[in-house]
Amino acid sequence: MLASPPKIPLLARPPGTALVLFCLLGMVALWTVLCAISHSAPDLDGMEELVWGASLELGYTKHPPLPSWFMHFAIDLFGRPVWLPFLMGQIFSALGLWFVWKLGCELTTPHRALIATLLVSVTAYFSLRGTIYNHNTAQLWSITASIWLFYRATRSQRARDWVLLGAVCGLAMMTKYSALIQFAAFFLYLLRTGALRSGRTWRGVLWATGAFLLILSPHLWWLAQHRFEPLFYADASLQAGGRLVALGELLSFVLDQIGRVAPMVLALVAWAFWRRRAGDRAPGYAANDESFDPGRRMPRYLHDFSAHDRRFLLWVGLTPFVATVLVSALLGSRLEASWASTFFVLFGFYGLWWLRGQDGVQLRRILILVAGLHLVMALGYAIARGPLAEAAGRAARSTYPGSALAELAVRHWQQYQPGRPLRVIVSNTWMGGNIAVHVSPKTQVYIDASDEQSPWFAPGTALSCGAVVAFSDVGRAAPSAAVQALYDAARWKGVDEVPWSAPKGPRIDLHWAVLPATPDCLKNPR
Repeated sequence: MLASPPKIPLLARPPGTALVLFCLLGMVALWTVLCAISHSAPDLDGMEELVWGASLELGYTKHPPLPSWFMHFAIDLFGRPVWLPFLMGQIFSALGLWFVWKLGCELTTPHRALIATLLVSVTAYFSLRGTIYNHNTAQLWSITASIWLFYRATRSQRARDWVLLGAVCGLAMMTKYSALIQFAAFFLYLLRTGALRSGRTWRGVLWATGAFLLILSPHLWWLAQHRFEPLFYADASLQAGGRLVALGELLSFVLDQIGRVAPMVLALVAWAFWRRRAGDRAPGYAANDESFDPGRRMPRYLHDFSAHDRRFLLWVGLTPFVATVLVSALLGSRLEASWASTFFVLFGFYGLWWLRGQDGVQLRRILILVAGLHLVMALGYAIARGPLAEAAGRAARSTYPGSALAELAVRHWQQYQPGRPLRVIVSNTWMGGNIAVHVSPKTQVYIDASDEQSPWFAPGTALSCGAVVAFSDVGRAAPSAAVQALYDAARWKGVDEVPWSAPKGPRIDLHWAVLPATPDCLKNPR
């Protein structure tokens, strides 16, 4: 009787698309579901995107338009539940990891490509902060895709790869202007390797530049029409208020980045202890690998990368962080930790260089460790931002009582405008958005009573069918001068108190006013 061949463990085989997608979908589901259960409101940036997604514009006063376009289409599909920004953030995090995997398959074996992808997935920008849908998170996919395409274009010199690279770089720029930092890394790499001495490279760069400008041209036209407002906003964001303050913020920035990369380091340390105890043995793996020799010292994976690929990973992967720190130190500019969201997308490969041993065994261990870290971080984040914050009575955005505020706004509106739908909330983005999403899918925010900040209204028409003014005198909810003027002039107004979280916690002083519909509403009803 012939003996049956030994079963080959799943991870002993080269991983394919199905396994990678399973891992990414599991990550998206874990973080989205736990945040949806624990949060009563999204973060500030997520709410901003829910508000901006009201219409498709070629630009907004603070940023380029692409993330808001994606949110607009998501709203068409799902409405405006508070969990939508969590889902969107994780989708773009997963897309970014997908292109890390694609690059890894160009650089090394499928096993090691997936290990690198798993390692970088536990850094804060792909995991914990991947739940925050803003322009930083939305840029993850286009930056990682552009790195992958840049690698392909410089290796193959095919016109198609250069054109795709230019198009994706245009989309990255349409997401956030900080994409220029990654483009600078590309340029320095071409300069360092001498590729700019090649006529083929210059032809490719011209192809890429043409595609880049074609994609970006509508937004460039919008910028010219709107006095380059987002560029002035970006410039103002960099002002630190003095060199000493800037150096302090730079130190804080660097320490924050260390903390946000720390989960990957923890996974590698845990792997090292595991391998020291168990070696390279795992049930069923050695039996299916004829090359496995338990007595031979395995070289680190670093040695299997070519000198060209190591140079690529170092220059393209480290330049954004190093250059940003150096420029900030020289100019005394301000830095926020979240601006580094795309600076560490290749760090999984640096972790990969430390590993050694049989590919299937190490992938199995890294997968177990990374899945455990994701679970612990997601549960900890959900519990801390949900039940613990509420029990402590903290004024956390995650426990903001948007539904209670919306209920009061609707009650006052119906008292003075019975039978008419409430379509406009005059407020800032945060409070107005939290009220609007709970009123109806068609209710929009007239941000700070400003036509420029609220392009989904035709100029001068936002208040034609009436509105509810809402603000608080406490903290960031304090009203703009225009909102305060509307409140002061209103006939029907008042103040309600709403508990933020626990009964012993802070209370929100909801200043409300009802603005009646005008005769123009009959001509252009909403």
